[in-house]
Amino acid sequence: MSRQTSQRSNPSLAAHLTEAGLTPRALARDLNRLFGSGTVAETAPYHWRDAGGIPRPPLPALTAYTISRHLGRVVTVRDLWPGQAGANDATLILPASAGMDGPWTLATTMKIAEDWLLGGLVDRRRFLSVSGAALAQMVSTYLAAQSPASAAVPAATTDDPLVDQIEASVPRLQMLDDERGGAAGLSYVGAQMRAVLLVLRDGGHTDATTRRLLVALADLAQLAGWKAVDAAQPGLAQRYLLTGLRAAHDAGYRSMEAHILADLAFQAASAGDGRDAVALGEAATRVAETGPASVHASVTSRLAFAHSAAGNLAECERAWLNAQDHLTGRRTGQDPDWLYYLTSNHLDCQAGYAMILAGRRNASNAAGRALLRRGAALLRTGAYARPASEPSQRRALYEGAWLALGYTAHGKLDAAARVVRLALPRLGTVRSPRSVALLTQLAQDMRRRKRNQIVADLLPDLETALAQHRN
Repeated sequence: MSRQTSQRSNPSLAAHLTEAGLTPRALARDLNRLFGSGTVAETAPYHWRDAGGIPRPPLPALTAYTISRHLGRVVTVRDLWPGQAGANDATLILPASAGMDGPWTLATTMKIAEDWLLGGLVDRRRFLSVSGAALAQMVSTYLAAQSPASAAVPAATTDDPLVDQIEASVPRLQMLDDERGGAAGLSYVGAQMRAVLLVLRDGGHTDATTRRLLVALADLAQLAGWKAVDAAQPGLAQRYLLTGLRAAHDAGYRSMEAHILADLAFQAASAGDGRDAVALGEAATRVAETGPASVHASVTSRLAFAHSAAGNLAECERAWLNAQDHLTGRRTGQDPDWLYYLTSNHLDCQAGYAMILAGRRNASNAAGRALLRRGAALLRTGAYARPASEPSQRRALYEGAWLALGYTAHGKLDAAARVVRLALPRLGTVRSPRSVALLTQLAQDMRRRKRNQIVADLLPDLETALAQHRN
């Protein structure tokens, strides 16, 4: 809802919309896609542009963020509503790619490290995720800087107790993420990444020790980035992941480079940026080509989800089947330690929610309903009904949310309700705003069906749980 302060147009907002290639209605749809259905009425931005209307907070900041993503640079509230009292921006608002446009060298990585250290443990910066041309240029520059896969790397050493301790902590943190979700311990993992940066900055290391530190840095930055994805902090997630990509590149850590690119693809697909997601996913599969089959399988499954987000259904299925083929050729002795979770069932479940994503868009026709059935069948083999005493509770919550969305879109409300009843208790231990967002979408779907008694019985419990656990 907006309050009108004048009857004149807003040329600054109009100019930025034109540059971004957005109509007012397209802006509203982007706001609702990024921040939740009902964030703004689809006609409201016409009032802002044509009648000088000023939306109530936080809509000005959200609008500036949305336009920034399209332009690949920071646009502030004052840029859109110049001279308005109260249109104050945060002190430091930066795109996630800020300072990352230097050469793909260790020297540039250390400059980025210094930036993280200057930010401190209480980082007052807000990072905005980048998309479109800015992201495409970054990926293109990265691929051009790729070293041959056979490039030699220093042999590992075991003569540094501090590095030994750093390396030993990473698997434990990864397991904790599986159990508790991305919003649990995100700041701690970020602090551990900064600690490694401090050790690197001290210098005086052998080449082998420097590589070990870079590998640990890449592992921790990827983990922090993935936790930020799950915590619904997209700009921070990109910042961590891009830092990890540089560290992995410097270390010749090709499998982690592919893994991080695949994470970026998944993040873009989840945000509805299908074209970006496919470009990132294809880059990930290209980097993974000469690596372990398990890594190739994992990143190809992310490419399947990217194709689903882009509406490329045939390519989605092809990528899923390719991922399974790669996994068949797996040699477990070659697997990176962090791929402990990857199984054929994991790939099936990723394909399952990719199909439900596509099927929900076409639920009114036979092809869409077929996708919903196939996606649900795959997810039923997964973790959604796993007891609370077993591992991977974050996965159980996330897959359950997708399965319930698939059932609801197909009109199977009793099945959806059973799945939701299993999911709700997990919210008490798993801090996953990404999963909460899916359950919020489910609640919106169910409100349109609340005449159904099953839905009427479930909806108050679902909405109460969501109100308690929204971040």
